[in-house]
Amino acid sequence: MITRRHSLLAGAPAILLAFIGPARAEELRVLESAPQANAVIGGRSSAFYVRFSRPVDHEDSRLTIKRDGRVIEVLHPRLESAPDVLFARAPTLAPGRYSLHWLIGGSPQVDGEIPFTVGSGS
Repeated sequence: MITRRHSLLAGAPAILLAFIGPARAEELRVLESAPQANAVIGGRSSAFYVRFSRPVDHEDSRLTIKRDGRVIEVLHPRLESAPDVLFARAPTLAPGRYSLHWLIGGSPQVDGEIPFTVGSGS
């Protein structure tokens, strides 16, 4: 009887994690970013970041810059960033319309895009 109770209790954390895991993925939200959605930035801007509503796995996450649906730059987030921030630097971009695509690794993967424009000014 005691053995059976211990085995039931031992499985309880695994059962709870099965329910908590999907809920955590659903609550992930973008709180702020640079550039902001639909912003016009100067050509010299090279810092890109996305701040989320909870910590993310930096090693399993990616940032990419796209133009006309094509990947222009693959950015690797700095591991020293805050736990809820993906931060990376990119080379100077030519004037035009772009999007910052983010991908959070893990199971399930979560991704999104932030459209922005690089203006012709500095």
